[in-house]
Amino acid sequence: MDLQAIIKARESWLNWKNIHPLRAVLSELPDIPDAELILGDTVTLRSEMADSKARAAVTRAARMMKPWRKGPFDLFGTYIDSEWRSDKKFNLLAPFMDLEGKTVADVGCNNGYYMFRMLEQNPKSVLGVDPSPLFKTQFDLINRYAQAPHLRYEMLGIEHMAGFEQTFDTLFCLGVLYHRSDPITALKSLKSALKRGGELFLDTFYIEGDAPVCLVPESTYSKIPNIHFIPTVTSLEYWCKRAGFEKFEVLATVRTGPQEQRKTDWIEGQSLADFLDPKNPERTVEGYPAPRRVYIKTYRK
Repeated sequence: MDLQAIIKARESWLNWKNIHPLRAVLSELPDIPDAELILGDTVTLRSEMADSKARAAVTRAARMMKPWRKGPFDLFGTYIDSEWRSDKKFNLLAPFMDLEGKTVADVGCNNGYYMFRMLEQNPKSVLGVDPSPLFKTQFDLINRYAQAPHLRYEMLGIEHMAGFEQTFDTLFCLGVLYHRSDPITALKSLKSALKRGGELFLDTFYIEGDAPVCLVPESTYSKIPNIHFIPTVTSLEYWCKRAGFEKFEVLATVRTGPQEQRKTDWIEGQSLADFLDPKNPERTVEGYPAPRRVYIKTYRK
């Protein structure tokens, strides 16, 4: 796998007709001296030298880049109330992290919210991997002013991680596995990218029960068409073992609620409330169990 050739080829995606205008606006944004990146539940950019014209230009660019799925962000006074309150997931995982001086990758990084938050723990470097040119453009908007030298973003997918043979100390793969039609192959790709003994943080939908079985949606799950397998925790553990991981640790199980995922002015279309049975929020509109997530940590042998 020639990763550099793939990366180079995918740069052309930034010229897609729906992305090119966003890149043009991004390139024309004014410089804002002394921009400061402030890390916390809201990833914030501040500058005493950002005048009203510059602030308006940043706000206009951000609004053109909707939908904002992950966040929240505050860009020079413009609060981006993203669909997901991603701080809840990060704060759940943070007590289990030790990223000091480590080489890290976030697979399925979206707009990089978690990557910026990881800077709180002073990693050596963080690579964000996500094939979406829109999310890459959102990241580039923020990092234009944050200028975080330890962060890098590539429009790659989980299937490309095997090309980073034994590169990373720590991998994050949050909310990706259920989109893969072959989850064990996906886990093997992640394992290949880890150094021996390296750690993987993973979250995915799960169903309750002790048997090593999976829910296979007939067509959609929560109106999402590309959800392939929703395992029990036991089944997920067996997947990880078959992929070459060990020391499977369950960190938390959480039911997704409206305090974490909801419709805001910064997205387009529907959100969690539209995905659940209005008469019984314990079920999806298709009649399946409502979304629950399991957070695990496991290690490459």
